[in-house]
Amino acid sequence: MTTSMAVSIRKQIGWTFSDTMVITHRNLLRYVRLPQLVAFFTIQPIMFVLLFYYVFGGAIDVGNVKYIDYLLPGVFIQTALFGSTQTGVGLADDLSKGMIDRFRSLPMARSAVLGGRILADSVRTAFVVLLMIGVGTLVGFRFHDGPLNAVAVIGLAVLCGSVFSWVSAFVGVSVREPETAQVAGFLWVFPVVFISSVFVPVEGMPGWLQVYAEISPVTVTVDTLRALALGGEVTPSLWQSLAWMAGIVAVFAPLAIYRYRRIS
Repeated sequence: MTTSMAVSIRKQIGWTFSDTMVITHRNLLRYVRLPQLVAFFTIQPIMFVLLFYYVFGGAIDVGNVKYIDYLLPGVFIQTALFGSTQTGVGLADDLSKGMIDRFRSLPMARSAVLGGRILADSVRTAFVVLLMIGVGTLVGFRFHDGPLNAVAVIGLAVLCGSVFSWVSAFVGVSVREPETAQVAGFLWVFPVVFISSVFVPVEGMPGWLQVYAEISPVTVTVDTLRALALGGEVTPSLWQSLAWMAGIVAVFAPLAIYRYRRIS
């Protein structure tokens, strides 16, 4: 590789990063200017925590662990996945309003539109996960294995949401209408979340359902968060979780980019 080519590549990477940060900032400003969006994003997970803990907590057997300690790592992932659907809704909304056409007419990296949307949604997910920790602490949740593992829990939950945002991005640029993207997003996210160990142990499910639930990317990621939060063997489920995430990005990132480039 010649020196001039290396310099050109570095400049291209720098421009792409700069463009992505601009789009991220633009999307984050929308939350600042429309605080009701943040309110709706935060009310739903709070309701899940309180309703499942106080209504179902006494009826679900999770062994020697307090149900709130069992529940909250699952709610982190549920919140991340539900939040990831907004990536597709946001992209579809920009498409329907002509914003994507304006972006495409500018001298900017095309990947910045998708990357900036996903990065902004990841920041929102981090905020909501931190809020969930605060709510959970008020009703008895505790990290039992140190502050470093607590940081790892937050990081892995946000990473999971970012990965599934690529699925939502593909949906958003494919359907192009925010209402359709909203419906299509929940069509895939609901079974992925509920056929897992988010709220209940998979051992209580019918045998035929356990086959999927035990290897589900949501289950292995939630099991990893629980091991990090409560103390336990992390390595097997962590590697399975990372393998699932890598596979999802490898499939849906190229699909989302391809569909975005095909927009006329």
